[in-house]
Amino acid sequence: MDLIHIAASLLCPVLTAITFCYAVVCAVSPFGTCRRRAGLGRIGITRGVRSRPCRRCDATGIRIRLGRHLYHEATRIHRDGTR
Repeated sequence: MDLIHIAASLLCPVLTAITFCYAVVCAVSPFGTCRRRAGLGRIGITRGVRSRPCRRCDATGIRIRLGRHLYHEATRIHRDGTR
């Protein structure tokens, strides 16, 4: 057995475990904090200028996780295709 086969045999279970853990996180907590301004939902707070709502999170401070967004898209496509 060469080095590539050993690395592949170790990498596959690790990637499977990481994917499973991320799927569980997306199922338990589908929303995360907005990465812009650390979830405050407002832009311009630190500069002392008039603040405005964040366009990314619509001033809520939360955003939907990528895995949950992909799940919603997949279920929507399946639902639309089976009607």
